[in-house]
Amino acid sequence: MATRDDRIDISVDDQRICGTLVTPATVVPGVLFLHGWGGSQEQYLTRAREIAALGCVCLTADLRGHAGTEAQKETVTREENLRDALAVYDTLVSHPAVDKQAIAVVGSSYGGYLAAILSSLRPVRWLALRVPALYRDEDWPLPKQQLKKYGLADYRQGRVTPAQNRALAACAAFRGDVLVVESEHDDIIPHPVIENYLAALKGAHSLTYRVIEGADHGLSEEAWQQAYTSLLVTWATEMVLGAREEGAAPGVHTHLRPAPRREPPTAA
Repeated sequence: MATRDDRIDISVDDQRICGTLVTPATVVPGVLFLHGWGGSQEQYLTRAREIAALGCVCLTADLRGHAGTEAQKETVTREENLRDALAVYDTLVSHPAVDKQAIAVVGSSYGGYLAAILSSLRPVRWLALRVPALYRDEDWPLPKQQLKKYGLADYRQGRVTPAQNRALAACAAFRGDVLVVESEHDDIIPHPVIENYLAALKGAHSLTYRVIEGADHGLSEEAWQQAYTSLLVTWATEMVLGAREEGAAPGVHTHLRPAPRREPPTAA
């Protein structure tokens, strides 16, 4: 299926952030992509085009503090980036080709954390989280760049429950279909963080968990990038096309594997 890229501006607060709308020719589900801290929408454009070719409207965007607004990196807060994510979501669902009841949100690292919280504020049917980050609720007003100074590495090594964390609480309330992807040798998001997310997501309609063997946090090798793209596109195909053909998402299918051994991560 042919797709088209349209560069758009998205209003948020008193600023504008850049996005790229990737659309097919028919009315279809919508897929929102949220990049990680230090990343940009460019990292997801290839995947957005592949998923758009399945018959979806896909939207990527640069969160404030990144790409064209990188000058704000030292001061931007999670609250501001969450408002970015909400503005991007609202832009996606306002597109006439999008089914507002069939929205997927895909997020990596910091973007995965924001995606989890977004699911508690807007209707989301499918949620894909690659190495989702975790942060203390009580540090919410601080600039995102400062969070690693406040015991973040230790926090990510411990058990955190939905009652103690906004993102995990959103996951505990989520009843759609979920993909969680971990990197085996991640020195930023240790396995206990993934365990906390998986535990919180027990009420999801379906939960698919995959580990990219040998991979680091940023998927620095092309083979790891391709592995993630394959996982994401395969899962999206099953979820979106399965729902289209059957009128509902596929049944529960949980895939878990033992935690890989790893050294304690460094702060980031």
